[in-house]
Amino acid sequence: MTAAETTTGRFPDGSFLAYWSAVGVSQFGSAVSMMAIPLIAAVTLRFSAGQMAWLTAFEILPALLVRVPAAAWSDRLRGRLLPMIGCNVVQAAIMGAIPLLWWQGRLSFPALLFLVAAASLALGVSTSLSPPLLVRIVPKEHLVDANGKTSATRSVADISGPAAAGALMAVLAAPLVVLVDAASFLLSALLLLRVRVPHEPGGAGEGRARGTAGDIPRLARDLVRRSGVQAMVALSFVQGVVQPILVLFMADELELGKTAIGLLTSLGAVGGVGAGLLVGRVLGRYGPGRTVALGTVASVCSLAVLPFAGPGFSGAASVVVFELASSFGGTIMAATVFGTLQGTAPEGKVARVMALAGTSLQIGALAGISAGGALAELAGLRTAVGVAALLMPLVLLPQVVRRRPARWETV
Repeated sequence: MTAAETTTGRFPDGSFLAYWSAVGVSQFGSAVSMMAIPLIAAVTLRFSAGQMAWLTAFEILPALLVRVPAAAWSDRLRGRLLPMIGCNVVQAAIMGAIPLLWWQGRLSFPALLFLVAAASLALGVSTSLSPPLLVRIVPKEHLVDANGKTSATRSVADISGPAAAGALMAVLAAPLVVLVDAASFLLSALLLLRVRVPHEPGGAGEGRARGTAGDIPRLARDLVRRSGVQAMVALSFVQGVVQPILVLFMADELELGKTAIGLLTSLGAVGGVGAGLLVGRVLGRYGPGRTVALGTVASVCSLAVLPFAGPGFSGAASVVVFELASSFGGTIMAATVFGTLQGTAPEGKVARVMALAGTSLQIGALAGISAGGALAELAGLRTAVGVAALLMPLVLLPQVVRRRPARWETV
């Protein structure tokens, strides 16, 4: 039994609201930096295309490599607050170093790569620290709702962060805009101080939290047997096929302008907000199996019309359908699957389970991105989108048909 289960069961309470606010603030700051840092590289430092590729790799790979080892450490900490607060302070210092080096005239290609890699490592550690804390402060029956709320907040940040970054860069140099991210991490650390983690009497579960090296392969084998995880990996793969070619498809095949592309793609975040706020109610009424089925159907419908659209109204409408349905369906599925995993993970192994699940999704997405880019080069943009539309029901609907309730009970 987790400490959260010994609480009164009221949700959301003050501790979750403080945690939710801390996560939302840092997500907003990170969304600002996600727009500002590439512009620093491209405009301020004049990176080449090859250097931009290195920057992207250094943003992704360190977090991916450190996530599972950090999760084993996180499970031993069992939701302690100080390490997560410390991560926020470290991330604030890393982000603050970017404008400082720029002001001193010392911001260069190696320096920015180093800082981006350090931020990625800190993000990987921080991401692994979060699930055990969430399980400690949120009753098990509300974990899906909690995941939905944080997912909705991320969607809001995805809308407001780039908009704020664009407005700030109209009056400030791009390196100075990164200070918003540094400040957001400091504010997040202060908000986390308001979280009250229930006390575990007698060091409950410490022995089980240590685990062994053999836990990782066993947990991975158990995860891949779960139909919810299989559905999420399949969805990540198909969405990965579309991801690298979507903007090109909208520009070349649908003949949409830059302003229209920016406006239409931002609608995806609206679908995510709605899904995040609704998923708790849907789960409470229909259970996890039917909730994931709803997300699956929405995801399948997202690509139903896009391959057949042409320039003009039909093209814009197909993008709206794709963005709203894919974000809505993906958020419903992710909140349900991840919330259920957190609630059913073996005690003391929550972080490792979540790290393995997240890594499997990233691997699926990377495989899809590679396949989508290669397919578009060989057969064209419309064919690649059509193949993705065909794959979506083929890989997702069997997961719904084969779903058995017992698969949700244990990890």
